Amino acid sequence: MKKACLLIIDVQKGFDDADFWGERNNLTAEGNMLILLDAFRKAKLPVIHVQHRSENETSPLHPTKLGYQLKTGFETKENEPLFIKSVNSAFIGTDLKEELKKKEIEQVIIVGLTTNHCVSTTARMAANYGFGVSFIHDATAAFATVSYNGRKFSAQDVHESAISHLHNEFAEILSTEDVLTKWVSTSQYMQ
Repeated sequence: MKKACLLIIDVQKGFDDADFWGERNNLTAEGNMLILLDAFRKAKLPVIHVQHRSENETSPLHPTKLGYQLKTGFETKENEPLFIKSVNSAFIGTDLKEELKKKEIEQVIIVGLTTNHCVSTTARMAANYGFGVSFIHDATAAFATVSYNGRKFSAQDVHESAISHLHNEFAEILSTEDVLTKWVSTSQYMQ
């Protein structure tokens, strides 16, 4: 079995600002993320955190705003690295790739916010760098959007579309339960 880590991307308070972001799907995503985080910690499997530092002063994710903070329950613990990024990919401007190589990680299990932006971009780059990628569909979420031509897409449509583009090319698409069965309960790294 490949050595895996849980990669938690941008679970920040600013994403609770419905006035800024609009309609969101999968309101149970954070609950599923916490289930996985707890399981990985109990199994003593690697956990890596990523936090978005927006350069846009009006963004809820700007470091001067309360929304920049990680959500309650997602604070890092000892031996859990935190990478700060300012673009969509967690690999750009950080040492994430080097950290994964140093820890001999072969498989990244990705959760976080948002499905079609930073989570998807990081999944694509991880695959391009040669890592196995598990994208956890019920531990990610998206917001509704309006296309270049004015067409409106619901949050669920955005979420499903983003996952569909990753499926079988950049990532295996799993549920929280799949991860618990495949990576945690059978882990050779449990102590």
